[in-house]
Amino acid sequence: MSAKLKEKLQHAKTRVENTVLHYFDNALDTEENIKAATRYSIENGGKRLRPFLVYCTGELFGAAPEDLDKAAAAIECVHSYSLVHDDLPAMDDDELRRGRPTCHIQFDEATAILAGDALQTLAFELLSDQQFTVSHHAQIKMISALAKASGLAGMVGGQALDIAATDRSITITELERIHKLKTGALLSCAVELGILCGNPEQVTKQAREAMHIYGRAIGLAFQVRDDILDVEGDTSVLGKPQGSDLEHNKSTYPALLGLAQAKEKAEQLIDEALDALKVIDGNTEILADLAKYIIDREY
Repeated sequence: MSAKLKEKLQHAKTRVENTVLHYFDNALDTEENIKAATRYSIENGGKRLRPFLVYCTGELFGAAPEDLDKAAAAIECVHSYSLVHDDLPAMDDDELRRGRPTCHIQFDEATAILAGDALQTLAFELLSDQQFTVSHHAQIKMISALAKASGLAGMVGGQALDIAATDRSITITELERIHKLKTGALLSCAVELGILCGNPEQVTKQAREAMHIYGRAIGLAFQVRDDILDVEGDTSVLGKPQGSDLEHNKSTYPALLGLAQAKEKAEQLIDEALDALKVIDGNTEILADLAKYIIDREY
């Protein structure tokens, strides 16, 4: 990772965490245990790649920083909720997430379910109960985009397909569909939120289409790299058990293509993302660095 990318990632991470935690610091009148569990789940030590994509895309198109803070916080809430539910005994049954006990281990299963529910609804509170610089029309489009990306036609649908594919053989086309929905939809949505926060006069049709190609490509590449790390990663670095996909008998890119071809697939996707950036009139250096980092990362 380049020093500049590392600095920008940390800056975005700080901003989005401050935005979300400000909500908890305002003395919510709620049951203390669920408040603690929800905060524990958002303070999960993540890289905050989805918020980072919101910031980078929005800044490329002249977005107001305060608009980006709200949109970035909203998508991170949805992502964090998905991790809490993904770790539950009825789903992946994981006890470790980024080196810490998962929410249902730290608290209990019922509290973890409620914490995930709370984070999901907080996301839409952040997008709807706020004053944005952009138009109300753009704000409504943000709500719609995040709802679709996280629901039946996005992340939830992909998760359901993933569960249905467990313990059976599927094709590479079916696997790609799973990952485009389960992981890719939310990463693509981060790009769309950044665009919607931007100045409409700066967002040409060509730039919008290029950014969507970029978002879809890095979204799938991210999941391919995750599959590769499950095979050759280190538990102490990953922050979760290495080999968990194999243990749960899940279909992955290395399982279907072999490790070498899975790595080649990831490289092809990143090349596609980098090619898309070339048609955009603006400084896309950080977005290019992010794409390269996605397939070089060790966790």
